[in-house]
Amino acid sequence: MPIVRNVLAVFAGLLLAGAGPVWPQGAKPGASDYPNKPLRMVVPFAPGGPNDILGRMVGQKLHELWGQPVVVENRGGLGGTIGMAVAAKSPADGYHIAMGGSSNLAVAPSLYKRLAYDSARDLTMVANVAHVPYALGVNPVVPARNVRELIAVAKRKPGLLNYASSGVGSMSALAAELLKSLSGAEIVHVPYKGTAPALTDVVSGQVDMMLADLSLVQRYAEIGKLRMIAVTGSRRSGAAPGVPTMTESGLKGYVIEPWFGVVGPAGIPRDIVEKLNAAIVGALKAADVVQRLKALGYEPRPGTPEQFAATLKRDIRLYADIVKRAGISGTL
Repeated sequence: MPIVRNVLAVFAGLLLAGAGPVWPQGAKPGASDYPNKPLRMVVPFAPGGPNDILGRMVGQKLHELWGQPVVVENRGGLGGTIGMAVAAKSPADGYHIAMGGSSNLAVAPSLYKRLAYDSARDLTMVANVAHVPYALGVNPVVPARNVRELIAVAKRKPGLLNYASSGVGSMSALAAELLKSLSGAEIVHVPYKGTAPALTDVVSGQVDMMLADLSLVQRYAEIGKLRMIAVTGSRRSGAAPGVPTMTESGLKGYVIEPWFGVVGPAGIPRDIVEKLNAAIVGALKAADVVQRLKALGYEPRPGTPEQFAATLKRDIRLYADIVKRAGISGTL
């Protein structure tokens, strides 16, 4: 028994000294029974927007599956970068997650010089949730029924055509800048403070065109207020199968696919990441979720954490090139 007493004494001494017990591999506390308490999800934008809607939808499904509440915390500001910085600095225990997106994960690293986090280094990509199809809408007075004709008009009279965006450095602006870069066309940028006022002026004829959510462009195209001539994804959208992609329209290499996904701080245990990913992927297959995403005009994008991380790295490179070519810069 002296040996047992000595071992216990050493163990107690380590605890008193502040050293935690050494756990066998794969047996860390909380890993096997995760989750055993509420989760916190940071949504880095104000309530009511796409991030918030998707975040609450995912949170509700996790609650239904695990019986643990997912508390949504809206931490908006500076294009979603404030909330993402909070998420990056949270404990890496799997109980602190966030709903990120292309803008604050893939675009922000190139747009802002003083970003408080490194998307690839400081965050764990858990699960891609949804892709937001984008479409090019032009006012019917513009003499172009397809992308080739639009580019021809722009090249024939440089600076004649203009495009609206929801702001400098926004996804709609970057999508248009990629169009300009690949086509060599000179099209004037007219930035707005938000998608709604920008699209309103395109519909009224104050501005010639805009790249925006397919669901918004389609709404006006169906009543003849806009002409939807292309989608920006790698393949045609199920919501508008008759509309060609930019690549099909002659712009080889053109792909803009904005997305939203669940992330967490770097260092979350692998088994917890996999459990979270499996739960979210399963939720995306639920009939009510599929229906909700369809109503929003979004497309589910289930996949592995590795696929999500690869998407992030690819898009960081893509948007860095667009930002550099266009000479865009932001301030924090």
